[in-house]
Amino acid sequence: MSPTPLPAESLGFAFADEALEARVRAGLEAVEQALHDSTESEAPFVTAAAQHVMVAGGKRFRPLLVLIGAEFGPDSAGNRDDVVKSAVVVELTHVATLHHDDVMDEAALRRGSATANARWDNSVAILSGDWLFARASDLVADLGPEAVRIQARTFGRLVEGQIRETLGVGEGQDPLKHYLSVVADKTGSLIATSALFGARFAGASEAIQESLRAFGEEIGVAFQLADDILDIAGDSGQSGKTPGTDLREGVPTLPVLIFRAQADPTNADDARLLE
Repeated sequence: MSPTPLPAESLGFAFADEALEARVRAGLEAVEQALHDSTESEAPFVTAAAQHVMVAGGKRFRPLLVLIGAEFGPDSAGNRDDVVKSAVVVELTHVATLHHDDVMDEAALRRGSATANARWDNSVAILSGDWLFARASDLVADLGPEAVRIQARTFGRLVEGQIRETLGVGEGQDPLKHYLSVVADKTGSLIATSALFGARFAGASEAIQESLRAFGEEIGVAFQLADDILDIAGDSGQSGKTPGTDLREGVPTLPVLIFRAQADPTNADDARLLE
């Protein structure tokens, strides 16, 4: 099955520069084809499970940031193959984490479709996520040892952030600081690496690479804050996911932390929600 062409509105925002938009769209089409090719297995079931979340759509925000980051380098055209490959690496990593997240959250919906764990079971979802991580590792090896190191450290932050979220706030820790550090690790780190990879493989200077990495991390934190608000204030038609997942799991996200800070424990309604 060939990848679905990107719809006209897929970028989510308008470009003022038509030439830039054309380059980014061409890059995203190349990424989409490479994602499809890299998740083909000799075993049809492995292909179906690995591509299940990916073919449901998604914003492809991380590959988009790779391609925009590449615009800051002098060699974005000459090194386009490496730029596209790095975009595929970050998206495969992201999709793999979604497989695992849905198992942990016992989620039934992702991008408006049944999650892999809902369609099959937890074992299939976990193993297909592992397979996607393996594919990302295989591809990043082609980009050199430093890219492997960056990817490994990013993955380490992703996992550590998820572990710290699962463990919760430690004694004496500020809940908001803990939450923001978790968000930076579990979401900001991969988006930061996306911007860094784009600049790196387009030949940008180390100073520009670091600036884009830092920018990507801030954008990643903001991205997660918005997602956490949608978990409470949105609906499945808007977000494509099962709403209230974090609430049911007892994960205190920003809206909950703000409520707790402002709630009046002497008010019966507030006290009930604080329980």
